[in-house]
Amino acid sequence: MTTHKILVVDDEETLCEVLKLNLENEGYDVDTAYSAEQALKMDLQQYSLILLDIMMSEISGIKMAKMLRSDIKTAHIPIIFCSARDTEDDMVLGLNIGADDYITKPYTLRNVMARVRSVLRRSARHTMEDTDTIRFQDLTINLRFKHCTIEGNEVKLTKKEFEMLALLISHRGRIFSREEILSKVWSDEVVVLDRTIDVNITRLRQKIGIYGEYIVTRSGYGYGFKE
Repeated sequence: MTTHKILVVDDEETLCEVLKLNLENEGYDVDTAYSAEQALKMDLQQYSLILLDIMMSEISGIKMAKMLRSDIKTAHIPIIFCSARDTEDDMVLGLNIGADDYITKPYTLRNVMARVRSVLRRSARHTMEDTDTIRFQDLTINLRFKHCTIEGNEVKLTKKEFEMLALLISHRGRIFSREEILSKVWSDEVVVLDRTIDVNITRLRQKIGIYGEYIVTRSGYGYGFKE
């Protein structure tokens, strides 16, 4: 059974250690950081969950959460805010940023453990679902059902347009030559001209709106989807 690795980020060192001890007693592997600055220097991709205080000096928990959500390498990591800021506006702000839960201080350890288990269960379900799903911001591609949506609205793509988009977006930052695209997307065709790819790229850019700008052309090389 895989042990979940959790990071606790809070400028109250005693609180960090209490949470660490109790989470470890529950079977989790736990690290602590006493500031967002310290946390951001760590290899955050290794964590299954981050417990994050909001009111910290320099970089706040809110700012750190935004940084995590804007980075493709950490955008998927569940976040639970633990904060003394307990107004409805504070909670709404935290959840809108992308936090998976919001716990107000003072809290009971029993409550924290229950919330942690709940978020990790949801995350595990999403991970299973995501094996057939590619997401980039509000653009989602479901490989099983051959379905593309932007902000929940379906985008009508041809078979080749869908396969090209899936290829490029699943290898963000890589440039594919026309020959590579032909071999992967048009492998069942006898003769296809390079111009066919250019035409399909133009149509695809138009259909996916603002995300069309992420499909880049490298003259003499080919096409890619920038990170």
